Amino acid sequence: MYAIVDIETTGGKYNEEGITEIAIYKFDGHEIVDQFISLVNPERDIQPFVVNLTGINNKMLRNAPKFYEVAKRIVEITENCIIVAHNAKFDYRILKTEFKRLGFGYKRKTLCTVELSKQLIPGQNSYSLGKLSRSLGIPVSDRHRASGDAQATVKLFKMLLHKDLEKYIIKDAIRVEPKSQIEPTLKRIIDDLPNNTTGIYYIHNDNGDIIYIGKSKNIKNRISQHFTNTSPKSKKIQLQTAAVTYEKTGSELIALLKESEEIKRNKPLFNRALRRNIFTHALYHFTDNNGYINLKLDKADNENAITTFTTRQSGKQFLFKATEEFKLCQKLTGLYPTTSNCFNYTIKECEGACIKEESPEDYNKRVNQLISKYSYDTKNMLIIDRGRHAGEKSVVYIKNGIFVGLGHFDLNYQITNIEVLESIITPMENNRDSQHIIQNYLRKNKKLKIVSL
Repeated sequence: MYAIVDIETTGGKYNEEGITEIAIYKFDGHEIVDQFISLVNPERDIQPFVVNLTGINNKMLRNAPKFYEVAKRIVEITENCIIVAHNAKFDYRILKTEFKRLGFGYKRKTLCTVELSKQLIPGQNSYSLGKLSRSLGIPVSDRHRASGDAQATVKLFKMLLHKDLEKYIIKDAIRVEPKSQIEPTLKRIIDDLPNNTTGIYYIHNDNGDIIYIGKSKNIKNRISQHFTNTSPKSKKIQLQTAAVTYEKTGSELIALLKESEEIKRNKPLFNRALRRNIFTHALYHFTDNNGYINLKLDKADNENAITTFTTRQSGKQFLFKATEEFKLCQKLTGLYPTTSNCFNYTIKECEGACIKEESPEDYNKRVNQLISKYSYDTKNMLIIDRGRHAGEKSVVYIKNGIFVGLGHFDLNYQITNIEVLESIITPMENNRDSQHIIQNYLRKNKKLKIVSL
């Protein structure tokens, strides 16, 4: 659990500042579950430059509660939480100083979104909250007011959690949970998980380490299966499970790609390396001596495939449908081995490429339409799919035929502005597995929105 904090102060000498406003959003990694926002009477004057910056003046604070009157609420809402703030050293120091004046030792673990942003979003011109939010397309209202800045920090932190493919943030959070909270029954773990949620789940041991990563369209049901299965592997997982965390993706494509990447990076104890034969066959093309483009279904052994399949049979089924859809020749698609005409020619469904009646130029136009539809080689495009909540969409970014990364966005300018797009996406490796996943998903999901760049 995280307490995302922003504090406005009077300014002045080091350790003599007073709090003028505080906002705390209790965040469970997915949504805000509690909040506390209040002006605070600092019992000292505010520096003029601070008044100009925040708009908070002495008159506004005359009837505001003093710090000792809100201290108990601050302790309660941040209990068992990691304090998250943009420049956490400052906010945490101010809190500790105020509690010290009351004779109370306030101690919490902290996370700084400035430091995390430098690690996970390198290359930014500035890491100030305002400039970083602009470059990431994060809308900020009431800048330099505690609530507005804290809400922007929540959105930034949510993005950082998504970009943290090694899951350092989550693993660290599990380690600092009180023991009473990380030793629940398996039933209680299941009860706390969401129903009908598409995403990635992470099974942790009591040290916070990830021992299994999976993806599901219904995380609760899938974890329930893990915990009720009697296979030797499931029993070992059940014995070592201390907590389950998850990340909503909205899109199954995002879940598939993140699962593939994160298994490789984290190497969980109970995940076998992604099976190389998960996509066993692929569709290739070559030009014969007569100038006709031929299609060939073969074992998936190189990266120049048009599209890929989990079995040879599913590849053949696709090829039969594609031959019909694009009016191709059965002989040149490898479906009808013959030295003369194909069967479709005899029933007038083939234009005669098999016996050179149709010109290579005319025939190849239709083959190239198929290749263009099912291959993203050399293309610059965005694959737009469902987001994690209403109003949000997910995006997979393909640049020059290479899978660059993925992310989520709320506003169109976040993806039409290439600089913002490249900042919000989580960079990922372009490998054979990711290519297979994208090609397979494109083929099976005909209603996906594709934006050409």
